[in-house]
Amino acid sequence: MEIKPYLRKTQYYETDQMGIIHHANYVYWMEEARVDFMEQMGFGYRQAVEAGIDFAVLGLSCRYHKMVRFGEEVQIEISISRLTATRMTVAYRILGPDGTLRATGESEHCYFSGRLQRPVSLPKALPELYALFRSVCTQAEG
Repeated sequence: MEIKPYLRKTQYYETDQMGIIHHANYVYWMEEARVDFMEQMGFGYRQAVEAGIDFAVLGLSCRYHKMVRFGEEVQIEISISRLTATRMTVAYRILGPDGTLRATGESEHCYFSGRLQRPVSLPKALPELYALFRSVCTQAEG
């Protein structure tokens, strides 16, 4: 399955006083890329939530390599770098319009049942989504 990078044109409101994208916005972009990633896989975030599964964020990191400025279009490459029955780690590479690496990031998630209000095993709760994640994961366990 080919997953295309998420394209995002930067907005003026995302900048600081120097016209550089404020660091907090990268977290929003990573979330947008995750939602797009799931839609490209054919099982959108909304569909997962409607099936009773959500993705609680356990941790998040972002390393800034080069600034992004207002008006630039960035592309966000996303991959699942680690997958277990109860958690996944998502990796991000944010590239500028010239292809230079602007930032890298990672988010860790557990699968959470909104109905039960507790973490769940995704292969048991939503096996078709787990199979999709597994098909694109670089390091699946179990």
